Amino acid sequence: MIMEKSKKRKQTETLKKVLNYIEHYKIFLVLSLFFAVATVASTLYIPVLTGQVIDHILGPEQVEFPVIFRLLGKMGVIMGLTALAQWLMNVCNNKITYEVIQDIRREAFAKIEILPLKFIDGHSHGELVSRVIADVDQFADGLLMGFSQLFTGLVTILGTLLFMLSINVKITLVVVLITPVSLFVASFIAKRTFSMFMLQSSTRGEQTALINEMIENQKVVQAFSREEKVLETFDEINERLEKASLQATFFSSLTNPTTRFVNSLVYTGVGLVGAFSAMRGLLTVGQLSCFLSYANQYTKPFNEISGVVTELQNALACAERIFSLIEEEAQVPEPENAEILTDVKGTVDLEHVYFSYTPEKKLIEDFNLKIKPGQRVAIVGPTGCGKTTMINLLMRFYDVDSGSIQVEHLDIRKATRKSLRESYGMVLQETWLKAGTIRENLIMGKPEATEEEIKEAAKAAHAHSFIKRLPKGYDTVIGEEGGSLSAGQKQLLCIARVMLCLPPMLILDEATSSIDTRTEMKIQNAFAKMMQGRTSFIVAHRLSTIQEADIILVMKDGHILEQGSHEELLKKKGFYSELYNSQFAV
Repeated sequence: MIMEKSKKRKQTETLKKVLNYIEHYKIFLVLSLFFAVATVASTLYIPVLTGQVIDHILGPEQVEFPVIFRLLGKMGVIMGLTALAQWLMNVCNNKITYEVIQDIRREAFAKIEILPLKFIDGHSHGELVSRVIADVDQFADGLLMGFSQLFTGLVTILGTLLFMLSINVKITLVVVLITPVSLFVASFIAKRTFSMFMLQSSTRGEQTALINEMIENQKVVQAFSREEKVLETFDEINERLEKASLQATFFSSLTNPTTRFVNSLVYTGVGLVGAFSAMRGLLTVGQLSCFLSYANQYTKPFNEISGVVTELQNALACAERIFSLIEEEAQVPEPENAEILTDVKGTVDLEHVYFSYTPEKKLIEDFNLKIKPGQRVAIVGPTGCGKTTMINLLMRFYDVDSGSIQVEHLDIRKATRKSLRESYGMVLQETWLKAGTIRENLIMGKPEATEEEIKEAAKAAHAHSFIKRLPKGYDTVIGEEGGSLSAGQKQLLCIARVMLCLPPMLILDEATSSIDTRTEMKIQNAFAKMMQGRTSFIVAHRLSTIQEADIILVMKDGHILEQGSHEELLKKKGFYSELYNSQFAV
């Protein structure tokens, strides 16, 4: 009982949110209602004319052709107006639906851009894609059907009742008394289909997530011969989706035949009562024909509305998933008086920093560090010690739990994220390239860069030679994640991108991990020039690459065990000495 109330409350809340979006397009909504009324009114007037035509056929050789032809001409004009009104109504409905969908997608995508990385890291990317693409499409289908059939259906029901009452009150009562049975059946089935459509939608998201992950990591799957295991996992999800879809479709499909059965009872009741009334002279044959036509038109919307209700259940289930994304808590907003970092020299202070991804698993505790402008800070330690976490905190991808990180003696939480991140140049072990030309990827941090500047940066990163060999040079289009470029080439492009910006501070996380030894030596020389006068944070697993660092932070389990220069740390014969010497162990 409590679950039922909770579901009903969720549906009501979701419907209110949908109506809030529709409210922006009230003019089209009013026009749609107007054309719906016009369509129904003209459709309902045709049976009256048909009845009049029948009543003018009096018997053999007693057919009043002039009157009948005039009535048929009138019917033709009304049919033309009905078709026009219906077309205009559909134009309005499409406008409302796709404008609303555009707004929802725009908001969903905008929210993804400002969601904290914690949320993105904690959710499958494929499942998020499924919400923005598949769920919104399903919602659009339900909304469009709702507008197209719900309005006309309701107006048709009211219109036919009024027309029938004008002809015969008693027969109309027969129709009205049987109607609640149809409504009860539709309501009974609709209540039970919402949870089934919710399960279908979430399982579809799970399937999209798996497909997305497998496409992105196809090489890994094939390299480790995991095709069969992946297929088994896909089959298992696919079977669950099949069951969920089958249940949802089966129960929702019961609505139409059951309501049709009830509607047939209405038609039969009208036919019997109308026939006896005609025999007693209370109705003409034309009026009976008109009444039967109205009885059919009156019951038809119930079938359509029952189908719409079922489709709306699916639409609301999908809408609930997309709204939960839109309403997800965004990253901590910047204060209104947030300062813009300017003239950054490279002073960075970390004071009593505490941070953990999950409360139960401590990571960084009471971390203190003072960095002067131009210093090169190397961060080393075993996997999982907190090296990459440090970068996330410096760039403010994550906020510290307590303590503070300051740049130029300003807490970075009081600075704008844009100015903070513009102060850093970052090259990670994992490359990121967008679909577009080589040039578009290089100028990402400096859109106004000249052709000469782009080429100089590419030459400094030793990327110019391979770019020249590409079909269209700097105008060569590459796919998402670099397309067919090698891992080393992709990393060279990322290095060139930073060399083009030359920000006051650098973060290099295994920046040359995919590059051959000869090129790496050249890149290291280029980095050495680039790092002159710039505060640099270097994360490295190969300790031979950080011997020239001013400060080496040796981390383990989120704590700094040792810090100092390469020679000082070797003399201590501590953890760093063990790490360094382990490279040469046979």
